Amino acid sequence: MQRQRRPRGAPWLSTRIRLLVWLWQPWALLGGWFLVADRYYWAAGMLAMTFVAYVLRPAERPPQLGLDHTDPAGSPPFLDTMAGLTGAGFLPGNAVDILSNGEQFYPSMLAAIGAARESICIEQYIFWAGRTGDEFCDALCERARAGVPVKILLDSVGSASIGESIYTRLTDAGCEVAWYAPIRWYTVGRFNNRTHRKTLVVDGVVGFTGGAGIADHWRGNATPPDEWRDVMFRIRGPAVAPLLSGFAQNWLRTTGEIIQGAEFFPSIEASGPLALQVIHSSPDAGSSSARLMYYLAIVSARRKIDIVNPYFVPDETAIDTLVEAVARGVHVRVLITGRRTDNWLARQNSRRLYGVLLDGGVKLYEYHHSMLHEKAMLVDGCWCTVGTSNFDNRSFAHNEETSLCLCDTRFAAAMTALFEEDLAASQPVLREDWQQRGWLTRGQELVASLLKEQV
Repeated sequence: MQRQRRPRGAPWLSTRIRLLVWLWQPWALLGGWFLVADRYYWAAGMLAMTFVAYVLRPAERPPQLGLDHTDPAGSPPFLDTMAGLTGAGFLPGNAVDILSNGEQFYPSMLAAIGAARESICIEQYIFWAGRTGDEFCDALCERARAGVPVKILLDSVGSASIGESIYTRLTDAGCEVAWYAPIRWYTVGRFNNRTHRKTLVVDGVVGFTGGAGIADHWRGNATPPDEWRDVMFRIRGPAVAPLLSGFAQNWLRTTGEIIQGAEFFPSIEASGPLALQVIHSSPDAGSSSARLMYYLAIVSARRKIDIVNPYFVPDETAIDTLVEAVARGVHVRVLITGRRTDNWLARQNSRRLYGVLLDGGVKLYEYHHSMLHEKAMLVDGCWCTVGTSNFDNRSFAHNEETSLCLCDTRFAAAMTALFEEDLAASQPVLREDWQQRGWLTRGQELVASLLKEQV
């Protein structure tokens, strides 16, 4: 029997207009016309817009077909489809520890670095100067001087604030530091492709990933408003190898060096009961594995979906799938960071979409105590994804991301407990309150929507 093929996510009129504005070809044609007409200032402006539109162009588009509700989340057909669709299988024999806030994850990461004997590999979007940066710098330098190979891949935009002192100390101690996608004239086509991954792998046997970078605002337990709320995950077992492979691919792309040998990829024995899927999402793949993973999980839900994400800016396809989930009886809750955000564009674009989500029955909550930076989605109390990916087009279409997926009721229960704890400290978004927001707020949302695909 042939399945129904009804497209989802038909672009709204505002989206069609916005995408038309950001096509680089019309701007190039206008620039050529003004150049021929000897109107050089206008030509320069049009060619500048051509350059900006070319750099900002998305590498892929959301899927619209094949998003019908079929196999339930957690079922063998669902897991097989998830593995086949993303190209990442589920590896058994892993242990995953949930490390909540910098009070837990920074000491654990530093302890792992201090115990390194074979190798240390780090891929970071944010590595900033400060107390935390100094602590990691000291630990890495000590291991490098002891003869342990230390390879550090930093995003050239996100880690631009590392400071000369830390960079010099790292390189002088023998650490290899490389910059991902530096801004150069010959890298014009990749300006907008950033590595947003947060990966630490020690000796090839223990790995860390999650939402946190290396900076002082992640310290503590998110008690005062200036301490960010976040979660990292410590992995032991065979899934550490594919976690490191994402680093190895970007290290090769950046430096031309192949990482090899038992000090990086040792034989790993089983360390726990969990089958873990490590999904590396990249715009170079042509279709975002992270986006596909999220959408497949949403359409497979039967009872409940809980999403926590600081930058929740769903496209039309995601909105349709979430609203359709509610229509078939799924309880959908989304927890988003509130006023204490570090991204004005994401905040405005997210809030602009509240109305259609609320009308569709999606429950929205804002966390105002501090910056909520955790990224997770829980489905039907059994399936869970965590990692570095935000629920927005930047993570799906522009960034290098890492997602961990697993089907385990105990792990899902532990993550649900964290979700409920944060939910208790949040405020529900009410339709009448959103409708009564002022014209200044609406104007900001409209302006921000021009860059929705870049959030």
